[in-house]
Amino acid sequence: MSAGLTLSSRLKGVLESSTLKMNALARELAAKGKKVINLTAGEPDFPVLEPVKDEAIAAIRADFSKYTQVSGIPELRKGISAKFKRDNGLEYAQDAVLVSCGAKQSIFNFLLAAVSPGDEVIILAPYWVSYPEMVKLAGGVPVILDAPQSAGFKITPVQLQKALTRKTKVLVLNSPSNPTGAVYTREEQAALARVLEEAARSGGPGVWVVSDEIYEKLVYGVEFASFASLSEDAFRRTLTVNGFSKAYAMTGWRLGYAAGPRDLIAAMTLVQGQSTSGAASIVQKAAVKALEIPDNELAPMVEAFRRRRDRMSEIFSRCNKCSFVEPQGAFYLFLNVERFAGRTYNKDGKPEVLRGSEDLAFYLLDRSQVVTVAGAGFGADGYLRISFAMSDADVEEGANRIVKALDSLG
Repeated sequence: MSAGLTLSSRLKGVLESSTLKMNALARELAAKGKKVINLTAGEPDFPVLEPVKDEAIAAIRADFSKYTQVSGIPELRKGISAKFKRDNGLEYAQDAVLVSCGAKQSIFNFLLAAVSPGDEVIILAPYWVSYPEMVKLAGGVPVILDAPQSAGFKITPVQLQKALTRKTKVLVLNSPSNPTGAVYTREEQAALARVLEEAARSGGPGVWVVSDEIYEKLVYGVEFASFASLSEDAFRRTLTVNGFSKAYAMTGWRLGYAAGPRDLIAAMTLVQGQSTSGAASIVQKAAVKALEIPDNELAPMVEAFRRRRDRMSEIFSRCNKCSFVEPQGAFYLFLNVERFAGRTYNKDGKPEVLRGSEDLAFYLLDRSQVVTVAGAGFGADGYLRISFAMSDADVEEGANRIVKALDSLG
């Protein structure tokens, strides 16, 4: 950089997304002709449904190509409101809904609108890699609360109560979880909601809840519950975030949405109006059609993920020095590889020590040609996030290669 030119101090301490980094590496290796199995993917390997594609093409042909309202076209916000009522028992008027360029932008809009410098944001570890980094960019302070494997990667009401301070402004809840696949029951969420309600009644902090429900449709044999549906108090304090990337395999279409109190949505709309403005017009039209698709048409994809989860779990259960909690949702298995820390292997004729999950991820790439994501980026060094959002063949071959490579470490 030229002398005298500097970058913003807000970037200090902000880390690159480890998931995007490893996925980019996998694509780079494939482009060079390397035969790697990419188990990093955070996106379904299924095509977008034909009615959605047809609607997008029709919008193009109808020249529906101009700017839209910042908050989203009325028919999409109407469809989102209907979806919340139908699926979650939530009553959100159209002016309480904001459509954004992905669920990630929905969360970032919220943080910029609600978090002031020094405000504390409680994040449950293991966490999605972007949560703490977005909080930092908004000037907030990430407060990491450990949700251990022994508790099914969930926190308790006592943990939450102890973490609250006068500076607490937000609790971020992601269920089903990326990276663990943990799903909080309605009762477990209700217990957390009571902690927040009682804290406010006793003069404690008023805490917003961001309920990231992007994996809502991808659950296996458990019931999904939306946090805002738990009580009137929960409804008033919750921003419900969702999108089209996971359930409808529309990751590259970049469309998400959020619903919450009108004043909050108005503030978020103000933020978005000075950043991206409205989401792509054509994608919004297609999303209206997506919301009309009944869940039974999504069932084959969900069943495929369940089948792959079961097969991956079966294979990793053979790894004597690994452990995991079978995911109840999403499409990731979070593999405990702590026992391999400190192991040594031969690399190019020299001993190489595995100091943590990042070293282990590169070891697996070198020895088995399988790309995974180190748990360090999720706040849980000693784990690997392994996606089963790819073909049955890749899931089986990739998992078997990993077990073989880990077994070779002794």
